[in-house]
Amino acid sequence: MLYDQIAMNKRRTGYVMFGFGVLTLAIGAALGYLFWNSWVSGTVIAAVVAVVYMLIMISQSTNVVMSMNHAREIKDVSQAPQLWHLIEDMALVAQVPMPRVFIIDDPSPNAFATGNDPKHAAVAVTTGILERLNREELEGVIGHEMSHVRNYDIRLQTIALALSAAISLLVNFASNWFWWGGASRRRDDRDDSAGNIIGLVISVFLIILAPLAASIAQMALSRNREYLADASSVELTRNPQGLISALRKIDDSQPMKAADPNSAALYISDPFKHKQKFADLFATHPPIADRIARLEKM
Repeated sequence: MLYDQIAMNKRRTGYVMFGFGVLTLAIGAALGYLFWNSWVSGTVIAAVVAVVYMLIMISQSTNVVMSMNHAREIKDVSQAPQLWHLIEDMALVAQVPMPRVFIIDDPSPNAFATGNDPKHAAVAVTTGILERLNREELEGVIGHEMSHVRNYDIRLQTIALALSAAISLLVNFASNWFWWGGASRRRDDRDDSAGNIIGLVISVFLIILAPLAASIAQMALSRNREYLADASSVELTRNPQGLISALRKIDDSQPMKAADPNSAALYISDPFKHKQKFADLFATHPPIADRIARLEKM
């Protein structure tokens, strides 16, 4: 059951990442067709922009994310002995290097992992999670975060964030071009055939709907990785009850005070405690009840 769930979530993540990449290139193609009458040019521009954003994000992700969430680094075991030893133990079990350790001064229990790869990873926890969870529960949470590191979820989320930023840049460029009359200057270069009109309509719709589609893709990726990290945490700790109990306490808490909205998908649970009205399409995390139900079946 455990390994089947891990394999299933990895496949779903692959589908989402593939769709994310296709969406980025499709937006570029629409942009190129709409303004330069060349979908190839737009696709190349989108690919270049996406690669540049990914390189920037991958090289600076840890420091940027920790700064946005007001996290302070713990550089010595004496500053937080229990947390340090738990992360050290879980890193050893997961067979990854010891990550950097951070603490966020917030009474709401939560945690996240970030970084480029296992060699450049970091784990952050709130003061609230250290105060409310016992050792067994905290071990389940740390196992969850170390699973994100071991499974390279941290890199996937960084890439997803970069692709979302690239799509936003392309859409903003299109909006500004429309505003300054760029499309009208290309009107004489086209004929009025049905094929061209359909192409223009499709391009406009793609550009308009791109931000929404990017958000849905990023959220779907986050939800799939949370299920996978839960399953992988059980693999590391051999104790589903620890994580189950931790998730119940995390769910029964107040929202975080100063979490960064752009980092919300990284946390083990939604830091803002949003109550979704439309299934889970726009949720950054799967429902805690569903996660617990899956864990209870292991």
